[in-house]
Amino acid sequence: MLLVSVLCLMCSVPDFSALVRAQSLPLEPVHESGASVTGAFEGWFKNPDGTFSLLLGYFNRNTKQEVDIPIGPDNRIEPGGPDQGQPTHFLLGRQWGMFAVKVPADFNQNKLTWTIVANGQPLVIPASLNRDYEISPFMESAVVNTPPVLRFEEKGPSAQGPSGLTVTRAGKVGTPLNLTVWVQDDAKLTTSSGAPPRNLGAPVTLRWTKYRGPGAVTFSNARPELEKLTGGAPGVPFSGKAATSATFGSAGDYVLHVVLNDYSGEGGQGFQCCWTNGEVKVTVAP
Repeated sequence: MLLVSVLCLMCSVPDFSALVRAQSLPLEPVHESGASVTGAFEGWFKNPDGTFSLLLGYFNRNTKQEVDIPIGPDNRIEPGGPDQGQPTHFLLGRQWGMFAVKVPADFNQNKLTWTIVANGQPLVIPASLNRDYEISPFMESAVVNTPPVLRFEEKGPSAQGPSGLTVTRAGKVGTPLNLTVWVQDDAKLTTSSGAPPRNLGAPVTLRWTKYRGPGAVTFSNARPELEKLTGGAPGVPFSGKAATSATFGSAGDYVLHVVLNDYSGEGGQGFQCCWTNGEVKVTVAP
């Protein structure tokens, strides 16, 4: 029988104070490798077209073992799957809201389940439109903070929030693929005292990771610093640009993931706002 675990930390409800629901996970000693990976249901939000999105992340309990699990019986989201955009490469530790699964307007009381079998240990989590798990990933209301704006081309399409932006590229084994992002942000931050913090760095930090793919991916800098740009859009407090490159160890299809975190930090400090995801799908030739 599959063990069942739900991980939903610091879910928030619009127009009300944050609703904190930390649910217990299976007790498990700390391991460098050989431990399980648990999906994490962060919550759901309504889309402008009337559909809904279920936001998901995960927790890899291994302290040194990144885990690869292909789409299939050991990594599936059902019904409608097994592939619904989830990662196949699992980084260490807690990874917040890395992807969203869109469900129809009449989803009602239905639910999805995400099964992950890592190191022979099966875990499954449910995701539904339970009203206690409604979140607001596009605005943190205390200061009307919004997620960073992401572009992969200077004047190209943009996106904000966890649903993200996806582009395609082509690469070659052993040849670095240049990756550049353009970013805008409102540079807002909530503090417990209401006073502005001191000695803040850039209002946005970013991180590149491997999300899917058959081989190793090496980034020249997985956390490149943003270069502040002058002459940005009127009324936009911060505009920046960051570049890095990725080198692929073998041919095949890859997905690279980039996350932009504003001052609220990874996972929005548990309040599910404000960050933006991006994906680069790369076909790598020999």
